[in-house]
Amino acid sequence: MRVSVLGEGDPEVAVVAAIHGDEPCGVHAVEHLLERRPDVRRPVKVVVANEEALERGVRYTEEDLNRAFPGYPDADTHEKRLAYDLAHELTGCRVLALHSTQSHAEPFAVVDGVDDLVREVCPRLPITAVVETGRYVEGRVFNSVPGTIEVECGLQGTADASRNAVHLVEAFLIATGVLPGTLPARETPIYRLTARVPKAEAEEYEVLVPNFERVESGEPFAAVDGESQIAEEAFYPVLLSAYGYDDVFGYSAEQVGRVGQVSSSAPR
Repeated sequence: MRVSVLGEGDPEVAVVAAIHGDEPCGVHAVEHLLERRPDVRRPVKVVVANEEALERGVRYTEEDLNRAFPGYPDADTHEKRLAYDLAHELTGCRVLALHSTQSHAEPFAVVDGVDDLVREVCPRLPITAVVETGRYVEGRVFNSVPGTIEVECGLQGTADASRNAVHLVEAFLIATGVLPGTLPARETPIYRLTARVPKAEAEEYEVLVPNFERVESGEPFAAVDGESQIAEEAFYPVLLSAYGYDDVFGYSAEQVGRVGQVSSSAPR
């Protein structure tokens, strides 16, 4: 784990990249920030988390870091030990954790719940949606660092995801008062995960519907070896992809509201 600090004092804001080693967009964004070294109004901590997985270009070395929290210092796996260390490094901080996905090209946020931080910051980020994990939170960073907003910056491994990550970091730092400036608040829909969408073992998978667009009951939403999978009830697909997960396509969700309104300057 590599930790850097911009500014003087004890940071209460942090940006984290490489929780997954095969998602380089976040590393691009934090390196861009460190090279630029802007004048900051309050200190910010910048973390590259799973350096071992990053060096190998793999999601993790022994287990998924974002399913390993809270971890413990003498754990049997690298990621559980790292989860413990990372959680302690981020204690007391408002955190932006940078990810990428195989499911959706436009950035969106993933949060544990809609609290004051989410209501203040998410409307000022260049995102298309906020996803509330609901009960699907086991082992994630939220368990140890509740003041965290995860962002999916775009499609994994793309230049667009890297560019998006740079813009997301800048907006987050303005919204949390690290960088000067103001940002308008935009209305952003909130979706809450309701169930995993399973997929049977097969040779070939296909997703037939866009994420965040309502699928009606009776509509085909995916195919397994060419056989259509039919929605038993209406849902919003979230994180649906053909090969992003081993045993599920992704998640079904319900739309539960919006955050943001046409207003004012960034919170301080």
